Amino acid sequence: MKQTRLLLSAIPGLAVMGLALHLTAQDGPPPEDHETATRVSSAGAGLFPARPKGDPQSIALGKASYSTNCAYCHGEDARGGDNGGTNLLRADVVMKDQNGEVLRTFLANSGGQQHSGVREGPQKFQFTAEQAADIAAFIHDFKINSRDPGRMRPPTVVVGNAQAGQAFFKAKCAACHSADGDLKGVASRITDPRSLQQTWLMPVVAGGRGGAPPGRYKPATVTVTTPDGKKVDGVLGRLDDFIVTLTTADGAARSIRRDGDQPKVEVHDPMKGHRDLMPAYSDKDIHDVTAYMVTLR
Repeated sequence: MKQTRLLLSAIPGLAVMGLALHLTAQDGPPPEDHETATRVSSAGAGLFPARPKGDPQSIALGKASYSTNCAYCHGEDARGGDNGGTNLLRADVVMKDQNGEVLRTFLANSGGQQHSGVREGPQKFQFTAEQAADIAAFIHDFKINSRDPGRMRPPTVVVGNAQAGQAFFKAKCAACHSADGDLKGVASRITDPRSLQQTWLMPVVAGGRGGAPPGRYKPATVTVTTPDGKKVDGVLGRLDDFIVTLTTADGAARSIRRDGDQPKVEVHDPMKGHRDLMPAYSDKDIHDVTAYMVTLR
């Protein structure tokens, strides 16, 4: 009897739920919302809905005007520059704009005065409706992504002097590496110059167990010598003033307490040379060494 009452009391709730599901399925989203959702889901959660592709001629004209009037502050890719310009792709004015109408009004009024650096007097930007539409078409042509991987990258990172890079390599790197040894043919194995640059700056370290796969280096190891002379070797996990953790060759994890300089801890880090050089590199050094590395085929 009690079970019957429970079942009967649940029926109205199930009926309401079923009705709600039916109505939801029947109504569905408006066609435009469905299309937007499809674009977003197919492109990835980080992407904003894309605008229709603009006219190529208008985009080209807008790029020319933008490069002359805007790029100095807002960057070549409209994502902000070194001279204080904001990211235009996320600016309210640009987001609301469709074909230059909002952008032109902004630049022709207070925005133009602010951009010219004065509060009164002639405005710097007197764009026609067509020019504003062209600039808007150029800006709208950029892809927008919440993770922003779309910044304009230089055509190549190989912009340094290979001879200077070779001299730097001989002075700073030759003690551990050789162009005829471990780095022989490295540019043939890593054909993308950007990946090659990242690899020589800080090579990828392999996991804690087993050998290092090709192109990767073994992780840091540690030797702990206890006061009675016993030694424990393993892959370093953590080291601070109070504890050292390591993984021995048989896969066992160990934690050893530290008190001052006891026990004795010796760290063997194959990446130490790379870590020490990181704060010492100049941009020129990096460009030069990369230019040299791409010749090692």
